[in-house]
Amino acid sequence: MSSEVDHLEKWHGLPVFDFPDSEEGADSTLPGPDEVAWRVSGDEHGTGEEWEEAFARFTEAVDTTRVRALIVGEWSEPYDSDCSGVIEVLISARERFSGLRAVFLGDMHAEQCEISWINQTDVTPLLTAFPELLEFGARGGNGLRFPPLRHDRLRTLIFQSGGLPAEAVRGVCGSDLPALEHLELWLGVHRYHGDAEAGDLDRLLSGTAFPALRHLGLRNSEIQDDIAAAVASSPLVARLRSLDLSLGALTDAGASALLDGQPLTHLDRLDLHHNYVTQAMVQRIENALKPAGVELDLSAGDAVQDELDDSRVRRYTAVSE
Repeated sequence: MSSEVDHLEKWHGLPVFDFPDSEEGADSTLPGPDEVAWRVSGDEHGTGEEWEEAFARFTEAVDTTRVRALIVGEWSEPYDSDCSGVIEVLISARERFSGLRAVFLGDMHAEQCEISWINQTDVTPLLTAFPELLEFGARGGNGLRFPPLRHDRLRTLIFQSGGLPAEAVRGVCGSDLPALEHLELWLGVHRYHGDAEAGDLDRLLSGTAFPALRHLGLRNSEIQDDIAAAVASSPLVARLRSLDLSLGALTDAGASALLDGQPLTHLDRLDLHHNYVTQAMVQRIENALKPAGVELDLSAGDAVQDELDDSRVRRYTAVSE
């Protein structure tokens, strides 16, 4: 299992704490409501408890007006059922969560449900119901929908997937998010409904969409070379502080396009880890950016095989199933 899809350890700058299941709960000492990011999961230890039941216990045990960050873990059969019921419960409880500023949906590891099997739904009603949210994230792209919307406060938006539907990508890029500073999209592979093309990012990469954006992650893509080439000509790059094109099938072609495009020497960090870039290209990137003080992650892991002819190299994203 890739460490990229383990359980979250932090969310909204807070350490994650698992709300105890029904068998553990009576003997558990709970932290302060605003000291942790609470992960609420159903049936994680074979108790038979539905997520909705676990959440009901949570709202009785914790002063929810002080909860700042909430993580939705496993719900019942996420490989068969989407999270629409979870969203309805959260919306119905919104008056009790006046201090909530961060929500993450579907924080599951592979033993609970493979990332590409997690069923999502239209998640925008949740954002509409919580206009004070600063951070929102979700794992799983199967059935994910994100019609364009306006949200005045959202600063961070993250979608982790083995395949992100093009319609959802266009919805994100077509949204009005004036405060958005951090955007991270795991585009994935076509096999798992990751059918977005570089052109679906046109509004984002035009630089007109999100005026406050400072970090862009377009990750885990089988068309990472096309993504890199599109980013290379993007006016947006000039105002980014960090750029993340990691986890995908990046080759020398994409890396060369990136270096030959918009200047990157102003970046604080460039992350290209898990790639198919040759050592000669790694050296070229380092020569171009290290003297400017750009922090680089060019580690290939198991991805690169310089000794093999291109026709024999199987290129894959770090996270798909």
